[in-house]
Amino acid sequence: MNRQIASRPANLATSLLLLFLLLSAATSVARADSDDGIVRVKSAVPLSEAISRIKADIAAKGIKFFLEVDQSKLAADAGIKLRPSTLLVFGNPPLGTQFITSNPNAGLDWPVRLLLTQDGNGDVWAVWTDFDWIAKRHNIRNREAQFKMATMVVKSITATITAK
Repeated sequence: MNRQIASRPANLATSLLLLFLLLSAATSVARADSDDGIVRVKSAVPLSEAISRIKADIAAKGIKFFLEVDQSKLAADAGIKLRPSTLLVFGNPPLGTQFITSNPNAGLDWPVRLLLTQDGNGDVWAVWTDFDWIAKRHNIRNREAQFKMATMVVKSITATITAK
């Protein structure tokens, strides 16, 4: 009987620890308020110039430009006021498709999406999803060099707007 009483706190502690671990795991997967994977770079130039510089650098690098979405115009057309926000979609198919061949679900994150947005203070930001985070999201472990290359390219592209 003493043995049963002595083991209850240990069983209770073990049960609470397991419950905590399960809740922690569930919470980290479902955290909608998290900014995990978001990279932001402050622009030194106005939004329109930032867009022009980035598009010119993409072209100069021989990267395929797919799409420009003026999100604030779309919002205005729907009767909604939105701060200036433009999404640029571009990529290098020989590089980007390597992620998709590793895991087809990675197509959700390719080609590259770069958001240029202006905050309430008038500051312009280039925002994208971190490529290491994308690799983890899609459990891609066999394309490290390609993810490193994608990171270097996007940093090079956004560097065109960090100086006047």
